[in-house]
Amino acid sequence: MQAATRVEATPAALELIARLRAKHGPLMFHQSGGCCDGSSPMCYPLGDFIVGNSDVKLGEIGNAPFYMSESQFEYSKHTKLIIDVVPGRGGMFSLDNAEEVRFLTRSRVLTDEEVALLTPVESVS
Repeated sequence: MQAATRVEATPAALELIARLRAKHGPLMFHQSGGCCDGSSPMCYPLGDFIVGNSDVKLGEIGNAPFYMSESQFEYSKHTKLIIDVVPGRGGMFSLDNAEEVRFLTRSRVLTDEEVALLTPVESVS
């Protein structure tokens, strides 16, 4: 059986990721936990955002690693994050800011079957 994933991207998000990768090279994501840009998926050139010891890697979307703080993960560990694209401006520091569309996190509760197939998140530390 194939492992279940904690994060996935819609076709529109994958297309935007490909466009951003063509402009900026390898990418990474960090799910913002609030503050300046609310709670949104932030896209950076790979290595431009320093993940910390309190971050976990949930998986990859479009061959880009996707991270979240461990404390935020505790609240959302029973959900699948679905990264989508909607019209508007992205987070102030996110690469989608200049694209007239932005990444958006949707979520749904994982099924019991998916939970049984999940692999543990990767700790950054």
